[in-house]
Order: sequence, then C-alpha cells, then structure tokens
Amino acid sequence: MVNKTDFIASLAKGLSVIEAFRAEHPRLAIAEVAERTGLDRATARRCLLTLHELGYADYDGKFFTLTPRVLRLGMGTLAALPLAQLVQPWLDQLSEQIGQSTSVAILDETEIVYLARAAQRRVMSIGLLPGSRLPAHCTSLGRVLLAALPETEARARVERADLSPRTPFSLTAPDEIMTRIAEARSRGHALIDQEVELGLRSIAVPILGSSGRVVAALNTGVAAVQNAATDLEALYLPALLKVQDGLRRVLH
Repeated sequence: MVNKTDFIASLAKGLSVIEAFRAEHPRLAIAEVAERTGLDRATARRCLLTLHELGYADYDGKFFTLTPRVLRLGMGTLAALPLAQLVQPWLDQLSEQIGQSTSVAILDETEIVYLARAAQRRVMSIGLLPGSRLPAHCTSLGRVLLAALPETEARARVERADLSPRTPFSLTAPDEIMTRIAEARSRGHALIDQEVELGLRSIAVPILGSSGRVVAALNTGVAAVQNAATDLEALYLPALLKVQDGLRRVLH
C-alpha cells in the first residue's frame, strides 16, 4: 500500500482520463470523460486541456482525441517486454505458414492487451497493434486467459465488464459467457464466431510459462467463410498447438 503522502492524486486523475479513450469511442467531450472517469467536469476539463497543451490530445473546441504522442507512454515498454520479443518471430513464421494474421495478448482486468502481432490481411475494421485493447469476455484470446483463472475470479471479471453487445452474435449473459469459458478450459482452446465483429472468427490457445502457468494467449483471426466456426479447429488448431509447444519449451 502506497503511503498517502507519496500518492499523487493529480497524476492518477490524468491517467484515468487517458484510459477513458477507447477504439470504440476515440472522440470524447468533457462531459463524457467526466462520466467515464467519475471525475467532476472541472477536473476532467483541466486534465484534458493539460493533455492538449502537452501534445497528447487534439481539441476541436468540443471533442478531444488522443494523438500518436500518447503511444510514447506504453509502446516502448511493451516492445521491451521479454515475452513480446520472444514470441514475435514465432508469430511471423506462423502467419506466413497459415496465411492469416496472428496475435499474442495478455489479460488486464476485464480486457486483453495485445503484446505482439503478425498481420497478413486486415479482417477487422479496427486496426490492431501492440497495446491495443479489446474486451476479454467476447474474444478468443480473452476467454482462454479467463479460463486460466479460478472460476470465481473469472466470473467476477466477467460481471465487472461492459457486456454491451458488439454484434447480433455477442453473448451478454454472464452465465452463457461462463459456459463458453468453461468449454475453453476443458478443450484447451477457445472459438469465437462473430462476437467481436461481423465476419470475423478466431481461435486461441494458451501460452504456458516455466511453471506451467498461463502467461499469455495466442490466436488467429480469419474471415468467416467456413461452413461453421468449428472448421477452424481442423484448419488452424494443429499449427497453433505446434507453436504453443515450441513456446513452452523456450519459456522453460
């Protein structure tokens, strides 16, 4: 626990304002930032104007948007993570082999954070890069990572998440989502059928560290041109499992 005299409340408020911006709502007004952060409007305004003055946000007189400068706060750290450096050549090789984009992500509360990615073709409307975030409960990477948690903890994270549907196929009931997480736990992989974005399917497997603990997840996302999502198991699961095994030996 940090001593209260060592805690900088203004820094914490500024970081919460930065975290209020997401891919699905990149442009926010002062009132929206205040609502998302729990700050009063005056504090939200001062934080936003400070970010604007420092070049971390653009302002058109009504809406604020983050600028690429904000990537300085995290991209260097992500790139320096040993795991990100280690998995990148494996992703590059796998992506070339199967002809699809591949990714590795970790779990951060109710979201996944992309650590590394090898893109073959763009199948999502949102461009994904290291540092990009998506909800854990409706992604194959997220369900694999949630499956590695004790069931009570996984449920708590699902119930804290924003379960608003992203597509007509999105699951929004915690019990249904927990059933899919349990399936991922028993099968050792997770399948997603157009829950994140229409026309997108994905399959993910866990990445195991030296102690056998799940440290990240690996997936491929493809256009939904198969007869069924389960076709991904025959098409891509063997290649994913081969990389999973290779990474297990390297991490050991």
